[in-house]
Amino acid sequence: MTTVQKEANLKQKLGLFNSHWSPKTVSLFNGHDVMVAKIKGEYHWHVHHDTDDFFYVISGSMRIELRDQTIQLNEGDLYVVPVGVEHKPVADEEAHIMLIERSGTPNSGDAETAAKREFI
Repeated sequence: MTTVQKEANLKQKLGLFNSHWSPKTVSLFNGHDVMVAKIKGEYHWHVHHDTDDFFYVISGSMRIELRDQTIQLNEGDLYVVPVGVEHKPVADEEAHIMLIERSGTPNSGDAETAAKREFI
């Protein structure tokens, strides 16, 4: 099993990679992955059928498009997409975010298209 630190500087961890839409696990919390990601552009529409989806904006801004509304998030904002709600994250400029998801949850909603779990 991979050893994951109990403490982490999120900005330092974000400096370790450049890829977009590829969350990196920085810690574990009660069966959940605490992850950071760099995002830019549009992600595809997707849904998580058995878990909520937690987004926290560390820097920059993003929006979460839902079928019936758009949620604007700026630095310091968070939003939890309820279980079963189709959504599409979008960042016009690069944004840095923290995600918390149950360990093993595919970020795309589909295990076949999900980013591979990577610890940093």
